[in-house]
Amino acid sequence: TEIQQERPDSGNILTHPDYIDGNPDLIKPKKLLNPVKASKSHQELHRELLMNHKRGLGVESKPELQRVLEHRRRNQLIRQKKEEEEAKKLQSPFEKELLKRHQRLDQLEKEQEKQEDHAPEFIKVKENLRRT
Repeated sequence: TEIQQERPDSGNILTHPDYIDGNPDLIKPKKLLNPVKASKSHQELHRELLMNHKRGLGVESKPELQRVLEHRRRNQLIRQKKEEEEAKKLQSPFEKELLKRHQRLDQLEKEQEKQEDHAPEFIKVKENLRRT
């Protein structure tokens, strides 16, 4: 049997394994993984920090939550605009004609109100009496 010889170096604080390197029957122990470093979110954050460091950018001043909320608001506004444009495009000729008539009626009502405002008060009262 071969025994691994320890060095008499007192400054070395690493311990040597007590198994023989040349024996193929033995299973060598593997170093345990750190669960924090193994997590996907940690790896993504580390990768992002490295990329920012390479680009020369500092750590972003906005927190992640604020960036996500702004991104959602922006997407929501874009979606609303698209829906409004589609709704305008999908109006049938009948709906367009109804809208035009409604606008004309509103204009006529406004013109009548303007004319009534310029008429003397006794004419207004006389018209109200005729109606009743």
